[in-house]
Amino acid sequence: MKKILYITLSLIFLLGSSSCEKWLDVNVDPDNPNDQSATPEIRLPWIQHYYLYAWGVANVRSSFINGTLGYLSSTSSNSRLVAWNPSQSSCTTIYQNWFLGAAVNLNPLIERAEESGAYHYLGAAYCIKSMGFLMMLDIYGEMPYTEAMTGKYNPVYDQGDVIYNGCMEDLDKAIEYFGMAQEAGAPALSEGDAWNYGDVNKWIKLCYGLKARYLLQVSKKSIYDPDAVLAALQNAPQSNADNIILRHYNVEGDPTMFTTGDPYQANVTWDYAAYGSSQRSTRWYANLLTNNFTGGSGVIDPRMSKLLPAMMTNIELNSSGDIVDYDWARDIGVDIMYSDIRQNSGPSNSSYTATEKTIEYTISDDTERAAFIAAVPHPYTVDGTSVAVTYPGGSFYINSTNYKRAGDTVFVNMRSNSMSTSGRSVTDMYYYPTSSEPAVGGTGTFFARPDSDSDILTYAEMCFIKAEVYLRQGNAPEAFTAYRAGIQASFDRMQTKLNEWVSAGTINPDQMPMDEGDIAAYLASPAVAQTASALTMADIMQQKLIALGINMQNWNDMRRFNYSAGNIGSFGVVYKDYKRPYEFTATNIMTGTSPSDPTYWFRRFNHSAHESNYNNEQLMASNPLAMQDAIWSDPVWWDKE
Repeated sequence: MKKILYITLSLIFLLGSSSCEKWLDVNVDPDNPNDQSATPEIRLPWIQHYYLYAWGVANVRSSFINGTLGYLSSTSSNSRLVAWNPSQSSCTTIYQNWFLGAAVNLNPLIERAEESGAYHYLGAAYCIKSMGFLMMLDIYGEMPYTEAMTGKYNPVYDQGDVIYNGCMEDLDKAIEYFGMAQEAGAPALSEGDAWNYGDVNKWIKLCYGLKARYLLQVSKKSIYDPDAVLAALQNAPQSNADNIILRHYNVEGDPTMFTTGDPYQANVTWDYAAYGSSQRSTRWYANLLTNNFTGGSGVIDPRMSKLLPAMMTNIELNSSGDIVDYDWARDIGVDIMYSDIRQNSGPSNSSYTATEKTIEYTISDDTERAAFIAAVPHPYTVDGTSVAVTYPGGSFYINSTNYKRAGDTVFVNMRSNSMSTSGRSVTDMYYYPTSSEPAVGGTGTFFARPDSDSDILTYAEMCFIKAEVYLRQGNAPEAFTAYRAGIQASFDRMQTKLNEWVSAGTINPDQMPMDEGDIAAYLASPAVAQTASALTMADIMQQKLIALGINMQNWNDMRRFNYSAGNIGSFGVVYKDYKRPYEFTATNIMTGTSPSDPTYWFRRFNHSAHESNYNNEQLMASNPLAMQDAIWSDPVWWDKE
């Protein structure tokens, strides 16, 4: 089924971006459809692709905000997101891929599907429409919705409640269409469906799962209805077999997107999280996996070695320069919240040398020089304030004379190479800093390799939603059962993919299955609540964050619980040890002076330059803070009580 999405790669333009000229030739080449001839089975996979690309970007950029992903210190928009000092340049890619790649094709798909009685395509269209506009609401707040894609050059903005209610109605409409029998001659959904391969039952479960997610998302508002959430969950995914997943592939010669240059078949989150060499896991995230937070058990999660990358260390070379022995060093995560590392130009990328290399550091402070010397694992000489360190052949090192950066090799690069980015084979996605050497600078991470799956909606998420709802109701036994089921579902889902990687021929230890004994020991350990009475909301949300991975729902959840303010119900601090970035200075953007103030936290994105340039009048009327610095800390509709 992987060829579904790519069978029309000759369409290097977006089908919905038609010119005003009408094609008059009735002899249309079916292999080169145009905007007038493109049938539902041709449009749907492209809509799915561009929605997912927008979603993948949203996953990564929201993870910079929520403290699970870091970035090298720079002036780039991603680095500024990590610092909570954002720029408008961060606001375009998500918007652009949703509207110009996906949404613009929805109405034409709906029209053609209605003509042919292709009701299942109508269901898919309304489902994805709701997914896309709910994502727009989550990110931007107010947005053109009712007048979007109607041909108006200046569509009016709708408020969050209008978008939310319309999207929930579209989910109901999608469910209705999926329940209908298609007309004779209508294209089968399997001909164009890259997500569920035409399985209508899985589409219905996706719709109900989305309903459950978004019925819970209004937990701050008076309209929140726990019984409605639980009712939706009854028809949502009931096991990992019901997960809605798009598989991706590391393909040699894969065509690349003309808008971004990224390979079409690669994982959409990898495109932004691990395509380059600037991204890192954070210490706060690593501490969730090692349970080294306030009150944590210190028990290491077996998923840790699959989620935090490792690099070779203690490399031993023979006389010919071949690697004959080595160990693995696991990433410790960059401390964004409690250290000044980024204010001191860190972290830096590691380099590799196959031959001896000496770097001379100037350290004027006697105490810092003594501490540096005490930590150096390699031969060195001292001459006054100068310390010369000799790195033996087979060493990873930081190619900088800044002594504060010399230890940055403990922060392992998240990069994972594809066949489009210097990959060595379709099953070898190690990051090799030097193309001529076999020294591995990073093993990658489960959710962001080129051939990682896109987990669009999973049974594990449904379990954690159920656990939260029951705990809010005071039904600890049911919450506990759902919580434990969610953790098990996360392990089982990961094991399935890890076994697939082994079957494909990987030799990467981080792509090998976890030991079942380690999983059982972890589940019986203090890292996991063992009784219903001991279960807390912090327990549920920790496990949900780990299970979802690089996913913008984690940012949505953080906003619902006001990050670590501890002022939602009686749940206490849900995200322990969480704080604004250590380097934060943008008080003009996050204007609150206390964690209890909603505007103390990162709440939304500003609008895209496309809107401020071409629809500015409607944009300015949408919110009193539109295009002002403080808009970034203004809660979106569902985030307000």
